Amino acid sequence: MLTRRHFAALLAAAVQAQPLPYQSIAEAAQALRRRQTTSLALTNVCLARIAAAQPRLNAFITVLADSARAEAAAADRELAAGRPRGPLHGIPIAVKDLLDAKGVPTTAASRHWAKNIPTQDAPALAKLREAGAILLGKLNMDEFAYNFSGETSAYGTPRNPWNTAHSPGGSSGGSAIAIAAGLCFGTVGSDTGGSIRLPAAFCGVTGLKGTYGAVNTAGAAVLAGSLDHLGPLAHTAEDAARLHEGMGAPPIREKLVKVKSLRLGIARQIFWDGVDPETNTILAEAIKTLGGLTAGAREVTLPPLERSPVLAGFPHAYVEIISAESFAYHAQRLKTNPELFDPTTKTNLAGGAEVTPARYQTALAELRRLRANPAPWFRQADLLLLPTAPGPAFAFGKKDLVYLRNAAQWNLLGFPALSIPCGFTKDNLPIGLQLVSAPNREDQLIAAATAYQKVTDWHRKTPRG
Repeated sequence: MLTRRHFAALLAAAVQAQPLPYQSIAEAAQALRRRQTTSLALTNVCLARIAAAQPRLNAFITVLADSARAEAAAADRELAAGRPRGPLHGIPIAVKDLLDAKGVPTTAASRHWAKNIPTQDAPALAKLREAGAILLGKLNMDEFAYNFSGETSAYGTPRNPWNTAHSPGGSSGGSAIAIAAGLCFGTVGSDTGGSIRLPAAFCGVTGLKGTYGAVNTAGAAVLAGSLDHLGPLAHTAEDAARLHEGMGAPPIREKLVKVKSLRLGIARQIFWDGVDPETNTILAEAIKTLGGLTAGAREVTLPPLERSPVLAGFPHAYVEIISAESFAYHAQRLKTNPELFDPTTKTNLAGGAEVTPARYQTALAELRRLRANPAPWFRQADLLLLPTAPGPAFAFGKKDLVYLRNAAQWNLLGFPALSIPCGFTKDNLPIGLQLVSAPNREDQLIAAATAYQKVTDWHRKTPRG
């Protein structure tokens, strides 16, 4: 006879056995296939965690509880009938609130778009749904993606789950928080100069900016179209690859790469300037570990780029393009309703008015020249290694553009870049290692990062509270 006590014990064991969002997508997908859990159960766990964390972390702008449960129930019925949609079937995810979802506000964290309700999904989201993903909601961000600290959202500041007095990074802060805090299994962010990789580093998760153009950016708010990328954030590099493919990017995981053959290049020039000593020590240990898994690491010299006279360390062409294109996209809003912008956003945008058409065309020509010939960057190494940022997450109010210096260059070049967690400071703040590969060689990034994550557990560390 099943007593009430025995029933309660069985129920408690069942709840404990449910995969939580701290598990990888691969682990959750396996549990779903084996009928050890259901999509609805995973979705309910995520929604409960979101409700508990939202007052403290403010990761979401919109939570879609009812529709997510309905989608999850449908996914369970499809799986029971033997009709899995794809590699993300039944997996709860969330997307940055600059990506269109049919019938759901896309605010881009701005008062300008408070009533902007798209009539169709962005292509990247449509692809994710086709692969079976469940949409939990839309994530907080910096207004129109033009900041890197999280402090310009019209919907309140998102907060780093490792220390809420510190920035989660931006502009995809909510996307990184949601992974780090176990609110979902995967997220989508955007990256125009580090907006996936910096939050990934600050929050201790994995973030991928693929090759320029690998993911369709239609249906996403524009910052600078020549530099914009959409990409995934997740616990593991393998999960990032799965999401990247799910968004419509070319296959990564089916390529066979011998990790032991990969040559690693430590890109010292500029990128290591000003790196704090503790971060340097953590990175050195990570490179030593990764070097032992590959053909080894050595210092390399990279082709020189003309640096900006305005922003030290940034490529001149990058600064010209992001300034000119962001201003052009928002010129009418700046003219008619400037008061609706956050003051920082308005200042950032207004600066683009100084870039003349001639200067802009010169910068575009430089971008095209660089992207046409990536070979010189990879003659000495297959993968370049550098800090994602010169230190851990800064406290709110103490941001410095040097934190984007190591990321922005790869948007100009269009090379894929990946940030993975590689250690923690004495104050328990994550540090990120950035890997860069030649265009369309995301497979090399994922292979090396996956090998590293098999012998380390930094990506499995979770914040408390």
